Amino acid sequence: MFADSAKIIIKSGNGGNGHISFRREKYVPNGGPDGGDGGKGGDLIFQVDEGLNTLTDFRHKRKYAAQNGEEGGKRNCHGKNGEDMIVKVPAGTIIREAETDKVIADMSGDNTRQIILKGGKGGLGNQHYATSTMQAPKYAQPGQPGIELEVRLELKVIADVGLVGFPNVGKSTLLSRVTNARPKIANYHFTTLNPNLGVVDLEGTGGFVIADIPGLIEGASEGIGLGHSFLKHIERTKVMIHMVDAASVEGRDPIADIYAINKELEAYNPELMKKPQVIAANKIDAIYNEDESALPALKAEFEPKGIQVYPISAVSGQGLKELLYHVNELLSGLDDAPVVYEQEYFPEASLFKDEAYTVEYNEEDDVYVVEGPKIEKMLGYTNIDSEKGFLFFQKFLREQGILEDLEKAGITEGDTVRMYGLEFDYYK
Repeated sequence: MFADSAKIIIKSGNGGNGHISFRREKYVPNGGPDGGDGGKGGDLIFQVDEGLNTLTDFRHKRKYAAQNGEEGGKRNCHGKNGEDMIVKVPAGTIIREAETDKVIADMSGDNTRQIILKGGKGGLGNQHYATSTMQAPKYAQPGQPGIELEVRLELKVIADVGLVGFPNVGKSTLLSRVTNARPKIANYHFTTLNPNLGVVDLEGTGGFVIADIPGLIEGASEGIGLGHSFLKHIERTKVMIHMVDAASVEGRDPIADIYAINKELEAYNPELMKKPQVIAANKIDAIYNEDESALPALKAEFEPKGIQVYPISAVSGQGLKELLYHVNELLSGLDDAPVVYEQEYFPEASLFKDEAYTVEYNEEDDVYVVEGPKIEKMLGYTNIDSEKGFLFFQKFLREQGILEDLEKAGITEGDTVRMYGLEFDYYK
């Protein structure tokens, strides 16, 4: 069974707690604090494995957790960091937050390894809290918690060309003839349930990957039948081959079929209609009377719109060479980069929902100070120096209402904002 979606629970490791202890040696009667820091929790990492092509493994194991960091020890001993958990997935896997369905990561193209959930930081030992007035602090910082999240994995077929058409028009036969794929073929009046992939090798070219997208039905864009699970596979393809029955063996109107499928594609995602299309008018070997052929009507309807019509026979191989070289020509004029979905959901945000913060103006330093557990925790989880981290930082300030509160406090462009050890100038 081709598995193209799965729900799993992922968790990064908790940071280890800081330790409380004091130096106790024979000739050092007033030894100071020597509690060590806790270890960092392990990260939850997704990594592409080229040997995988389905999500079947995730049907048997549903929870993936990184190791917790260990508590710090006496004599300034640092707790051991937790081991990372690496989850291997096929190329083309999209990771979505289960509740909102927003994209966390798209494991496609150059993105072959990504930290999805960062482990919690280890807490500081009591040695860090000694001051001139408090020389024996009995406090150590607890480790930060890891993040637990339910995610939906979705595998989208990565193919250059998508083969679409109503059931029983000959898509599986075409795929088996022009590629190394071996789909099950028979005179079914229902549809193939799984996308079949094959590589087309053309003399004098680099070839391309073609996917037989399972047969669409009207209402697919509304989720009727298996509509959404079929349509999602077309999003990554660059060129679409519409396959129709030019002989109308089953009495279907091929022109109406093409418009019906395009209507479903547009309803699902209007961007799909910008992809180049070509029509494969199949079963010409079954046309015995030219007056009954749909070819002239197909050409008259679509070629003025820039969509070429190629008469073919998937059974005999007639016309396939011309069709495939035309598809290859269309591909050569397109961008080679795969379609990659941008991150919409930042898991770290789930940690800060109920935490408080304050916004105050410090006249002496002429800065606006933002502090509180929410801010401290956010800065602990976020690498502001990275592009993704800075993007999350900006989004966090906006969505948590911090920017709005700064404006209420009277901030203007160019004023300085301080958040613990971080200072930056405010600009809209």
